Amino acid sequence: MNTSESAHDNDTVAHQPRGIARTTQILRFLVKYRSAGVFSGLDLDADGAADGETPATEGKPEEFVDDLEALGPTFIKIGQALSTRPDMVPPPFLVALERMQDDVAPIPFEQVREVVESELGVRISKAFAQFDEQPLGCASLAQVHRATLRDGRLVAVKVQRPGIVDIMRADLDALAHLAGGADRMTDIGRRLRFADWVQEFRRTLLAELDYQAEAENLERFGQHLQGYPELLVPAPVWDLTARRVLTMELVQGTKVTEISGLRRTEHDMSGLASALMRGYLDQVFVHGEIHADPHPGNLLVTNDGRLALFDLGMVAHVPPKRRERLLKLLFAAVDGRGEEVAAEAIAMGTRLEDFDEARFLREVGQMVATYAARSGAGSLSEGRLMIDLVGRSTMCGLRTPPEMSLLGKTLLNLEQVSHALDPDLDVKAVIERHLEHVMRERLKKALSPSNLASELIDVQALLREAPRKVSDVLSLLAENRMQVRMTGLEESHLMENLQKIANRVSAALVTAALIVASAMMMQVDTDSRLFGYPAIALVLFIIGAGLGISIVASALFGDRKARPREERGPR
Repeated sequence: MNTSESAHDNDTVAHQPRGIARTTQILRFLVKYRSAGVFSGLDLDADGAADGETPATEGKPEEFVDDLEALGPTFIKIGQALSTRPDMVPPPFLVALERMQDDVAPIPFEQVREVVESELGVRISKAFAQFDEQPLGCASLAQVHRATLRDGRLVAVKVQRPGIVDIMRADLDALAHLAGGADRMTDIGRRLRFADWVQEFRRTLLAELDYQAEAENLERFGQHLQGYPELLVPAPVWDLTARRVLTMELVQGTKVTEISGLRRTEHDMSGLASALMRGYLDQVFVHGEIHADPHPGNLLVTNDGRLALFDLGMVAHVPPKRRERLLKLLFAAVDGRGEEVAAEAIAMGTRLEDFDEARFLREVGQMVATYAARSGAGSLSEGRLMIDLVGRSTMCGLRTPPEMSLLGKTLLNLEQVSHALDPDLDVKAVIERHLEHVMRERLKKALSPSNLASELIDVQALLREAPRKVSDVLSLLAENRMQVRMTGLEESHLMENLQKIANRVSAALVTAALIVASAMMMQVDTDSRLFGYPAIALVLFIIGAGLGISIVASALFGDRKARPREERGPR
């Protein structure tokens, strides 16, 4: 293949416009769907949105998805991420995003060979006994090929598309610039902080492009799920894994969505569905990891009756304190305690200036009560409850952490898989029973000898030092020597702003004095004239006018609005 042919056959994503043209293309897309309530989720009437009615807007949900796909791989991933954000995207668009396709044409095998050999540092014929040129599947970021190792093991080789990292970095830079402007100049931006979302998305997406990190996720998930023999995570082959190439054992089976009713009749799959739910709850609340994309396409029922998990590139890590609050929130929701659900959401979220706490408590209480009133296989979805809670929080002026949306989306995907395996499974009962198990295990861990010893050491130190400290405070009070000092005021924004005000007032006084002096000197007859006016008076007037114009310009363009007051809950 010559150079011109190779350039012609190169992946189409490498030919996307860059720089100003690309930013303009993105901006045109954002403006087109701004009137539809996309990226806000707040412009639609709450009742209409809840009913799932598509508003009369310039862009329709299906067209929105098509436009996202046309913008390239970065925006396909953005669409997948937006499907977890009901606070930004109205319900009709969320439904359309869930159907977004990530199938693209395969890249030529010569490019696959080049990536594999450059990453592994060895010819492909040396590393593998056989390597199929026809891919098993193709996506916007990579494609997967079947291969055979020298020892006869069958493996799947995931190969990253050439140049995809540079494309995504350029797109993310353009989005960060636009998001920063939106946060500064729009109320929606100040409420939702688009720049923070883009930054988090950038971190997650670039981590997904590192296949060594995905191999670590496969290995770690495999270890965490060892207690569930019904679940299988393919092991990575480390010697043949690099940043852009991932080799893992090949698992053969049937997609969850393609399982026939006859097979479900012949084989009871309720155990698989239950194990999947329990295993993922452990991942979230015990190990602090959320697999961001457990959709049915990433799960196979193997020939030996196990459920295999794939595509662990997007994994979010949940800090311990946030994990505890999420557990309390979900446990209270399952138990029907709406007030506690609302309290935990407030504690985790950020209260904006217009936060309506009374409305939030009332609506969350009603929503959780409706959820708790239904049980059995036809009960309301826990994932849907979490997603609705995020949307309700945004409408009431509460910005929720991204982990809440991610947990809701994960639960929705898991419920979809569970119902595909066993339509009669009571997912709510499985979650409730296992949450009780998780709570008991956490309580046992909290009462372990090591934790109790650590707490006793703290109590001992408090009891030992308390009498002396109380005595010191009483002595200072008795002698009237108690003082409270505030440090850091001289370096604070308050002092900086006061100095700016003083400087501006002083400059205004000087300006006024110059203009008044020039007006008075205009009456003085002098031989030094400029344009027919007394020279000194005219110079003073020009200086005063220039200072006055600069002060007005500074006030109009330099002064920034104070950010809306926000309160974060206790951490």
